[in-house]
This record gives sequence, C-alpha cells and structure tokens, in this order.
Amino acid sequence: MRSGRVLSSNNHLANRRQSFFIRLMAPRSRTSAGILMFRRRGDKIEFLLAHPGGPLFVHKDKGHWTIPKGEAAPGEDLLTRAQIEFAEEVGLEPKGPYLPLGTIKQKGGKIVHAWAVEGDLPPDFVQCSNTFRLEWPPRSGQWQSFPEIDRAEFFAEKLARKKIKPTQIPFLDGLIAALD
Repeated sequence: MRSGRVLSSNNHLANRRQSFFIRLMAPRSRTSAGILMFRRRGDKIEFLLAHPGGPLFVHKDKGHWTIPKGEAAPGEDLLTRAQIEFAEEVGLEPKGPYLPLGTIKQKGGKIVHAWAVEGDLPPDFVQCSNTFRLEWPPRSGQWQSFPEIDRAEFFAEKLARKKIKPTQIPFLDGLIAALD
C-alpha cells in the first residue's frame, strides 16, 4: 500500500498547482545588469527610470521603479547584457561612453551591476518593451502577455529618489558624485 496522495490526470486543479510551483522553483539568475540613462536640464540632472509592467505592478508607484536591467547568464559580459536589456525594455539603443556605477544587492538577494550613460528620448518616443507571459488571474489557466516595462520616464533627483527601488538609490548617488 502506498502512502501519500495520488495525483491523477483527472485532477486538473492539483496538476495546475504542481505546474505553478515547478515554474516558481525554476533556477533563475541572481545577477542582473542595467543602464541608468541621465540627461542635463540646466544645472540639474534627470534620471530615466522604468516602471515594471504586468498586473502585479499596475497600482504600485513609489519605490517600485527601476533602472532598465535584466538577468545575465553566468560568464556573460555584463555591460553587453545591460545594453541589450536597455534596448529591449526601453526600445532604444543607448550610445556610450558608459560610466560604471558599481554593484548593489537587492532585497531578494539579486546582485545588480549598473552603468550610466548620458542621453535623451527622441521627441517622438513611444514606449516599446519586450513581453512576458503570466497566468492571469492566478490559477485560471488563462495565459496573457504583458510588457516587461510599461513606462519609461525621466525624473528630477528628488522625485527619482521616491520612485526608484530603495536598494537602487546608490546608483543615483554614484552618478551624482561622478558628475561633480
């Protein structure tokens, strides 16, 4: 006699839950690379930040914006990954030179490497991001596509400090210090 519960193919809810947990447990990179674009407005600096897309962030604002960034594979050149992610998430290719801003560790343990680049969005800029698929609503069996980034905007320093994830504030500080 076997102990435990048997999951039959007829038990769709249990199979869906198992699939959901398998997706959650898949190994992910713990290293990301990103670019903080900035522009000058007179004697002030503005920072380009990105707002995460999808239903989980639709009503979240302060403390949820980020630099455009993405996961890097082990051994991958981090600046190259940062450039690719910026282009995919913002829809425009940044042009160097690039200023290294260092590394931070986010709350969840992810290590983020960042570079700064001076630039601006073109007057006819339209947000264009790659997408991801998510089962939404959860456990509904319905899969939808959402943009990784739903907005990218420049913010003056004071507002940028409120919008950006608190663990990424050192990137703003590092850029300001490097430009002084």
